[in-house]
Amino acid sequence: MKRTSSLLVAVLAAFALPVLAQTAPAKDPAATPGIDKRQANQQQRIDQGVKSGELTAKEAARLEKGQERVQRMEDKAKADGVVTKQERARLQQAENVQSRHIAKEKHDRQRDRNHDGKKDRPARNK
Repeated sequence: MKRTSSLLVAVLAAFALPVLAQTAPAKDPAATPGIDKRQANQQQRIDQGVKSGELTAKEAARLEKGQERVQRMEDKAKADGVVTKQERARLQQAENVQSRHIAKEKHDRQRDRNHDGKKDRPARNK
């Protein structure tokens, strides 16, 4: 009886250990794929605005500086290895602000038609 039960335990252990080893790894608490994707999207919006002339060189530089600020915030949040809920909320709020700035600058009717970095807004009629 003792031999059968120890054999049964050994067989069960042989099958149970590989199953336990196959569990998915724990989610990285410092991973921020949503924030990274959004930053890439906003960078693409800035690049498209420069290419189309919707953004002047000065506007684009200002928006780039804002993107760098958000990246620094993200790097600081990741520094300890864990991005907390509050840090994620703060990063999302900073991304929201940056998104509004991009939209505002792209639609403010300032143009760089020949892409030389100078404003090409027509002179006002007095």
